[in-house]
Amino acid sequence: MKIIWLGHGSFRIETVGQVLLIDPWLTGNPMLQGDQHNEALTGATHIILTHAHFDHVIDVLALARRLDVPIVGQYDLMGLWGETEGVTTIGFNKGGTVNLDGPKLAMVPASHSSTFSTQDGLRTGGTEIGYMLMSEGKTVYISGDTGIMADMDWMGDYYKPDIGILSAGGHFTMDMAQAAYAAKRYFKFKTLIPCHYRTFPVLEQSAAVLTESLPDVQVIEPQVLEAIEV
Repeated sequence: MKIIWLGHGSFRIETVGQVLLIDPWLTGNPMLQGDQHNEALTGATHIILTHAHFDHVIDVLALARRLDVPIVGQYDLMGLWGETEGVTTIGFNKGGTVNLDGPKLAMVPASHSSTFSTQDGLRTGGTEIGYMLMSEGKTVYISGDTGIMADMDWMGDYYKPDIGILSAGGHFTMDMAQAAYAAKRYFKFKTLIPCHYRTFPVLEQSAAVLTESLPDVQVIEPQVLEAIEV
């Protein structure tokens, strides 16, 4: 399995012949340059969405049409888009699991918000969520944008993820210290990858606190388009 950071909360995960784009943000993403877009997108088979904020969703509909791939996400938003936007969607909800032609994806709670702008003002885009990705004998927890929450207790105990991709930039999500606390209290990660940081000055710029707090975990600070093999 290859986990490839596209900057901010966006990832490309390559596993068992599938290429999963997680919250792919291209337009205005200061971490991913224009000449890197094709490399980020090549061979994509699915787009997976955690919530509807602009830095996660702004390119999703256009990419789904351009790449001719389904969008996978929370049932209410997928239902709306499936009916009105001419895209293929796979909608399900918290507690559910779908098979993505090999990898299995379970939807789990997150604690954040999920809105998007329209001509009539802000609208709610379903609910914010995270995922457990199960493939190649491994389980990856993709937190999406979230704060610490008690649900992490049962999620860690039930799914037992080996690998964590945690939002950890602060201001909008957990910061590095909070992500370290959550990892210690609720999970037994072998590998931990922070995200949703370094993008803007308001966010944390280093994962040093996370690394120092988790000496028994392999904390990897991702670099854009550099594959992390797990």
